[in-house]
Amino acid sequence: MRPEALSDMFEKVVIANRGEIALRILRACRELGIRTVAVHSTADRDLMHVRLADESVCIGPPRAADSYLNIPALLSAAELTDAEAIHPGYGFLSENADFAERVEESGFVFIGPRPDSIRLMGDKISAKIAMREAGVPCVPGSDGPLPDDPDEVARIARSIGFPVMIKAAGGGGGRGMRVVHTELSLRSAVEMTRAEAEAAFGNPTLYMEKFLAHPRHIEFQVLGDGEGQALHLGERDCSMQRRHQKVIEEAPAPGLDRKLRDAVGERCVEACRRMRYRGAGTFEFLYQDGEFYFIEMNTRVQVEHPVTEQITGVDIVKAQLRIAAGLGIGFSQSDVYWRGHAIECRINAEDPQTFAPSPGRIGTFHAPGGPGVRFDSHIYAGYQVPPHYDSMIGKLITSGEDRETAMHRMLGAIDEIVIDGIRTNLPLHRQLLTDPAFRAGGTDIHHLERRLGEGKD
Repeated sequence: MRPEALSDMFEKVVIANRGEIALRILRACRELGIRTVAVHSTADRDLMHVRLADESVCIGPPRAADSYLNIPALLSAAELTDAEAIHPGYGFLSENADFAERVEESGFVFIGPRPDSIRLMGDKISAKIAMREAGVPCVPGSDGPLPDDPDEVARIARSIGFPVMIKAAGGGGGRGMRVVHTELSLRSAVEMTRAEAEAAFGNPTLYMEKFLAHPRHIEFQVLGDGEGQALHLGERDCSMQRRHQKVIEEAPAPGLDRKLRDAVGERCVEACRRMRYRGAGTFEFLYQDGEFYFIEMNTRVQVEHPVTEQITGVDIVKAQLRIAAGLGIGFSQSDVYWRGHAIECRINAEDPQTFAPSPGRIGTFHAPGGPGVRFDSHIYAGYQVPPHYDSMIGKLITSGEDRETAMHRMLGAIDEIVIDGIRTNLPLHRQLLTDPAFRAGGTDIHHLERRLGEGKD
């Protein structure tokens, strides 16, 4: 973006999140000359971004429902501080269309897609219909919501072929899904998933897809200006997962044909053009036997966005801010180049064997360094990791001219980092980085659970 365009940028932005992503947003705002407002719960008054923000507002007690999910409190914070826009980060209210709508109705700018785009992609059934119309390949499945008639549900399952996956239309984050291997167990599986979907998402609508036995999870990063222009920043491989939660991500996807990447990326771009999509987004696919199958679109910045930034040189959070301010993307698809390889390990405050959360006070802390090493985290020596939120305390990213270099740097960085006082999953990452299958590249989404001896939900 041209330097003179900064005069049209926001003057003040509310960061409606916490932890490492809140600090990441604050840093991007600083580079663009934007003043920041940190909102926080009473448990988070000592977060690093709260200390560094130009202003801070306490929005409630520790429970997320009373603070980070409290829409009136967030809007009041924006009003109180005369902010112009609100950045939701990821998680919490980032993909809540009602929140985006309330933000805009209150006269603020929502730094993300329009509410109608969030609603369209938030319902997995309408999202698949939209993707099919745009020519994006989808997993074979039901054409719409599953009917109430068990016999008709069985007929649909037989036409798809067992095993099948029952999914909640309003689900996400690995919740609201159940694999069914036989027609005998279909009826009870549908009833249980429907009840879970109603309880978790307030939406009992289900749909059905073919269950792929050994797929990889590959996603495409896109940017749209909201006016019909869009581009993609390539793909990420997020196949190293435990219970549908990503553990390691990398870009580009090992062994993926470049022509195939360009073809699928262009289909994603076309879908964004049709939606007049605004901001950053991610198309998630299952990839098996040389074929891509769309599963969902995330209408926000992803946890794993740094690996894309490392190989493209594009600052995705700054791009979100610029697009929301009406300044456009600032470059075209022909300006995007991919260089080298990047890997990200999610560092969680948890027992590496039982995966139980490990909140507590951090004693000694030392961040790793050196060429191609990046550590996105909000922690510091003396920081108290609270028990109220997600256990992720940082993201360790390494990059290099090739995948082998990025992996060597990751192992070195894991050896360097010191986080005392709590337990973390660093030992698991060390094991995975030396796992022969991972080192070869192309593991499927079930590899980690097989390695841990866990069954799939």
